[in-house]
Amino acid sequence: MKRNADHSLLDKAKFNKKDEFYTQLVDIQRELQHYQQHFKDKVVFCNCDDVRNSNFFKYFVDNFKTLGLKKLICACYNRFKYDLFNNSDGGYFYIYTGKENINPNTDEFTHFEGDGDFRSSESIELLKQSDIVVTNPPFSLFREFVAQLIEYNKKFLIISNINAITYKEIFNLIKDNKVWLGINLGRGISGFIVPNQYELYGQEVKIDENGNKIISPNNCMWLTNLDNSKRHEFIPLTKKYENNEKDYPRFDNYDAINVNKTQDIPSDYSGVMGVPITFLHKFNSEQFKIIQFRKGNDGKDLTINGKPTYFRILIKSLQYV
Repeated sequence: MKRNADHSLLDKAKFNKKDEFYTQLVDIQRELQHYQQHFKDKVVFCNCDDVRNSNFFKYFVDNFKTLGLKKLICACYNRFKYDLFNNSDGGYFYIYTGKENINPNTDEFTHFEGDGDFRSSESIELLKQSDIVVTNPPFSLFREFVAQLIEYNKKFLIISNINAITYKEIFNLIKDNKVWLGINLGRGISGFIVPNQYELYGQEVKIDENGNKIISPNNCMWLTNLDNSKRHEFIPLTKKYENNEKDYPRFDNYDAINVNKTQDIPSDYSGVMGVPITFLHKFNSEQFKIIQFRKGNDGKDLTINGKPTYFRILIKSLQYV
C-alpha cells in the first residue's frame, strides 16, 4: 500500500489520500545492507504490504536465511471487507517462516475481520508480536504511523518525505535522539512505482523494463531507530568564524548566527548556530546538541534583517557545552 514522493506530489497525496507509492527493490537493498546485524532471530512486520507486489516482502524472503530472521509478517489494507455483495478479498496478512520455493496465493492468506488498516486492533495484535517494522507507510497518515510505533516501543525502518522532519512530533523525536535519519535520502532513493492513472505534477518520470511507471521525487528519506554507522561519524569542520563574521549574519530574534550549509559550520564558534534541515542527515549527537527548530525567542520564524530564512535548526557544538 504505498507511497512517497516529493513535496508537491506528497502534499497532494496527503490531501487526496493517494498513498500508492511502491518502493523499488534496489532502494530497499541499498538501505537495508546497513542494518543486517539487527535482524537475527527477529520478527519483521511489514504492516502496509501486499505480498503480491511488495518489494519489502521480496527482499526479506530472498534474505531470510542470510539475516537469520525468525518470522516475516506482511499485512495488507483493503477498505472493502469481503461479503456477499463484494468480491474483494479484503484486508489480509501472510506469515512466512522460511520455506523454499514460495509462491503466495490467496489460499494461504489469513483474512482480517476488518480492513487491515495498521491502526486496527487486528493489525496491532500482529504488531505486538513483531520486533522490527520495515515498510513504506502512507504519507497521509505518517504522524499516526510513527506515533503507534513509539507507543508500542518498536524498532523500525521506514520511508518518508524529507519534510516530515518539520513535523513537531517527528522533530522532537530526532531532537531527543529517539529516532534519526537513515543512510540514503534525496537522490539516494531512486524512485517509486505508482499506478498508471496517477497524475505526476511535473515529477521525473520513466517507464522501467517491466512497464512500471516510476517517479523520482528526489525528496525522500529513511527514518529509523536502528543504529547505523553514519550517525556516529563526526562532521569535519574546516571553516572558522573568527575574521569571517560577515559570512555568518545574526538572526534578529535569536542570539545565534546563520549557517547556510552544513559544510560551513565553523569549528571555533561557541554559541548557537542556525543550520539547514539537511544537517540532520549528518547529525551526530556526540558532536552537537539540538536546541530547537525554526522559531526565535518571540515565537516567530527566524529572520535576518527582517526577512525570514528557510527552516533552520538551532544547534550548539558539544565542544563548548
